[in-house]
Amino acid sequence: MKRFGLSKIKLALHLSFLVLALAGCLTVLALLLLPVRPPSFEEVRKAFTRSEAVLLDRHMQVIHELRANRQERRLEWVPLTEISPALRSAILCAEDRRFYEHGGVDWSAVGAALLATFRSTTPRGASTITMQVAAQLDAELRPRQLHRSLWQKWKQIRAAGALEHHWSKPEILEAYLNLVTFRGELQGIAAAAQGLFGKKPHGLDEIESLALAALVRSPNAGVDQVASRALALSQAVNPHADRAEIVSRITEALSRPYFIAPAADLAPHVALQLLGSGANHLQRRITSTLDGRLQRFAAEALRRHILSVSAQNVHDGAFLAVDNRTGDVLAYLGNIGDRASARYVDGVRARRQAGSTLKPFVYGRAFEQRLLTPASLIEDSPVDLPVLGGIYRPSNYDRQFHGMVTARVALASSLNVPAVKTLGVVGVESLVSELERFGFRNLRAPDFYGPSLALGAADVTLWDLVNAYRALSNGGVWSGLRLKADEPTETPRRVMSSKAAFLLADILSDRESRSRTFSLESPLSTRFWTAVKTGTSTDMRDNWCVGFSDSYTVGVWAGNFSGEPMWNVSGITGAAPVWVEILNWLHRDRPSIAPAPPAGIVARSVDFSGSGRMRREWFIQGTETSAVEEAPAEANCRIVYPASGTVIALDPDIPADQQKLFFEAHPRGAGMKWALNGKILGPATSVCLWEPSQGQYTLSLLDEQERVLDSVAFEVRGNR
Repeated sequence: MKRFGLSKIKLALHLSFLVLALAGCLTVLALLLLPVRPPSFEEVRKAFTRSEAVLLDRHMQVIHELRANRQERRLEWVPLTEISPALRSAILCAEDRRFYEHGGVDWSAVGAALLATFRSTTPRGASTITMQVAAQLDAELRPRQLHRSLWQKWKQIRAAGALEHHWSKPEILEAYLNLVTFRGELQGIAAAAQGLFGKKPHGLDEIESLALAALVRSPNAGVDQVASRALALSQAVNPHADRAEIVSRITEALSRPYFIAPAADLAPHVALQLLGSGANHLQRRITSTLDGRLQRFAAEALRRHILSVSAQNVHDGAFLAVDNRTGDVLAYLGNIGDRASARYVDGVRARRQAGSTLKPFVYGRAFEQRLLTPASLIEDSPVDLPVLGGIYRPSNYDRQFHGMVTARVALASSLNVPAVKTLGVVGVESLVSELERFGFRNLRAPDFYGPSLALGAADVTLWDLVNAYRALSNGGVWSGLRLKADEPTETPRRVMSSKAAFLLADILSDRESRSRTFSLESPLSTRFWTAVKTGTSTDMRDNWCVGFSDSYTVGVWAGNFSGEPMWNVSGITGAAPVWVEILNWLHRDRPSIAPAPPAGIVARSVDFSGSGRMRREWFIQGTETSAVEEAPAEANCRIVYPASGTVIALDPDIPADQQKLFFEAHPRGAGMKWALNGKILGPATSVCLWEPSQGQYTLSLLDEQERVLDSVAFEVRGNR
């Protein structure tokens, strides 16, 4: 047995010497059969692709990273000089101790591997770092099954020789550390250092370096196996290392899911739109129109404000800021909320009820058609309007009515009844057409909305709303918004006369006229010129603030994407504080100048109701007046209830004497009377109760001389 074992060892030694003797010949032969030229180091580095697509702002700063490659995780290419010396030493010790001595193939290691194989011990690898880099660069050199074929191995040796001939040793090592897989999908030292240890490669210490070097040979090995390899490696690197600490830290790092924090995540919704996801978007670097500094400031302002009103059940918010002249989007955030149910909702593109933000377009249409002027008087008092589902009775936010007000005050103070009455003059169909010209998309048929359209019953997006107000800031000229500087936009078109647009901007900037609802001091009262409008939808589900300076238009939405109502949140306490913060930042070092009146706009001092109260007002030329008087009292008398066209159904299960219909007039003047189908019922100085019966009726309000002041037609249906 001993003689046989000795012979076996001698035979192995002879084989090893034979391998070494042939090494020179093989090397010469390999060099003769080298490919013409491997890819250059610079070509490989430039072809290196990150798994993240990058969004840049207008100043070429990274503002968002979005993962595009789901197969592997790569970060930036790291120069060798920025990689920890401890890691470089550990890698060389583990993978290729004679890296700086051989010419691409370590024939001593090949011989040792053959000897180990002949002894039937554990197989031992002989691939050098250069050979591994060659396999990384050529897919044909990677093992198709568990091991490479002899032909693949031969081609790998040739490729390694070519690399050594054309690349320097530092270049080969740098490429290796950036291309090798360390753990799972973590490829390259940047991803491994960040994902496993939360560090940049230059900051890796000795234990972390041992762990990474131990992972290279088997990236998916178990924690215990990696720790065992690291301990064995530490004996060669630093025999005095603390073995317990090595095991503890490796166990901690590999026992939890890896995490790579994005370098920037300021604009997730814009990144999704411009970068997308998937392999077809890999390594895209797109420059947007966003201003990263504004984006960061606005996001923090919105986050802080939403937190401050969270006790009032406000959890989500969005903002959009654009440049008036170019249409460039400067800041865009679809949602600041942290709730999982709303995290992926883009509030800039989501359709929400517009609230009072549509009122300027109602009055703008009336001004343009010369149906009203800013000095026109409108009565803010209760009104009943018949609609398909019954009677619609609009009321103001403060549940009060203000009597006769000018159109200027009605719009600036966002009074509801005057807006509904103005829409009655303009027409719902005309307003829908107007809104479509201003870029509002997917509106329904006019019959769907009825008079409630004046109060914002339509669903709109913050994107469309901000651009519509931008059109007002540009004197009635609409053009598209853009997120990329080279993005084509729709051709500018005039959607409103410059005269009507000027009147709206002047009214929306009027602090005094706004004070009836918002007081003189509010977030809407900026230190520079701005025109602004707030809006709150039904049941306080949406809160808006949209307005513009001479250079920028900003819109903010606050609410809940779940549809839950907010609790006691107005335009002033909801979106407005964020709106003013954003505009203050934009105008931190520049003024905002009120627009000059265009041709066709004239100013007049107006005497209201002969009271001697004079106010300077703007008019479209041809509509100006020097005095505005309230109509005689009897001309303002009207029937409040029932509304014309009302249909009343009698209930047979309720006793007849318990079913009464009331008639109400406003104001209640002395001597006025009720007449039903021509028959006098009695005085109209108080509410009149009438027992209805089936039939068609005309109710009239008469003065002392029995002249008709107002009349309505209604119908009673039933069995008696």
